[in-house]
Amino acid sequence: MLRLYSWNVNGIRAAQSKGLLDWLQATQPDILCLQETKAHPDQLDEAVRQPDGYQTYWAWSSVKKGYSGVALYTKIAPRSVQIGLGIEEYDREGRTIVADYGDFVWIGAYFPNGARDHSRVPFKMAYKAAFLDYVERLRAAGRSVIFCGDVNTAHRPIDLARPEENQNTTGFLPEERAWLDEVVARGYLDIFRELHPDEPGHYTYWNYWGNARPRNIGWRIDYFFITPDLRERVVSADIHPEVMGSDHCPISLTLRD
Repeated sequence: MLRLYSWNVNGIRAAQSKGLLDWLQATQPDILCLQETKAHPDQLDEAVRQPDGYQTYWAWSSVKKGYSGVALYTKIAPRSVQIGLGIEEYDREGRTIVADYGDFVWIGAYFPNGARDHSRVPFKMAYKAAFLDYVERLRAAGRSVIFCGDVNTAHRPIDLARPEENQNTTGFLPEERAWLDEVVARGYLDIFRELHPDEPGHYTYWNYWGNARPRNIGWRIDYFFITPDLRERVVSADIHPEVMGSDHCPISLTLRD
């Protein structure tokens, strides 16, 4: 089996202090994407920068320290790794890592937050458009694709605890959700929802305030999407709310090797 994980750690140094390496050692994912690392590799302990048994690759913000950032930890040597989409406007924020594993291309991403005043929604939508265009080019070239990460958008009312209260909140705006409609319309599978179509109460993010996590007042904004040709290899897709250390929890996808 091939065990794939994605987790927004909301600061990799903070996550380390909360047991990230213990979790990594116990879980042993074959491929792991971390988002919102908020650090350059040279700011990290060797144990985090290069854990035993893993190759690591890093995308970090060059415009602001302690901001954004994506990391790839992999036991399997990729054929090639690309940092970013090749678009400076987005790549300087450290949002994307692309790894070619031969039988599929893996993309780990941290999508922009639209900001409370919605000032970053246009940037978020532009990144989403560029991201989907990139994935579509891979698919047009005959590649199987897995993309994962914090998309910063709940797709449908079932994907957040309080949809009516959040109609005008970034992360659930109509235009943000419409992008996910387009992704699905083009054939990509939100594999967790594919396997759990009508099950409510499954969330990946909870605000720190208001005792939201114990009350499960959350949002499902972290995803694995796959191209349809990979569907027959899927064993399971899971959310792991019992894993602490961030305001997000890990999500996983298990494939037949």
